[in-house]
Amino acid sequence: MWTRLVIGVVLVVVGFVWFGQGIGLIGGSFMTGEAFWAVMGVFAIVVGAVLLRGAARARRGDDLDE
Repeated sequence: MWTRLVIGVVLVVVGFVWFGQGIGLIGGSFMTGEAFWAVMGVFAIVVGAVLLRGAARARRGDDLDE
C-alpha cells in the first residue's frame, strides 16, 4: 500500500510540473511550450491518481489482492 501511495503522489506532482511546462505556464526548461510534455503530464497524473485510488482501497480493505 505504501509503495502505491508514494509512487502515486510522486507521479501526480511530476505530472503537474510536466503539464505546466508543456503548456508554457512554468518556464526555464527545454520542456517549456512543448505539447509532448503536456500530454505526458496528463498521462502521469492519471496513472498517479489510479495508484492513489488503489492505495486508498487497500487501506479500507476493499482490495482483495492484498
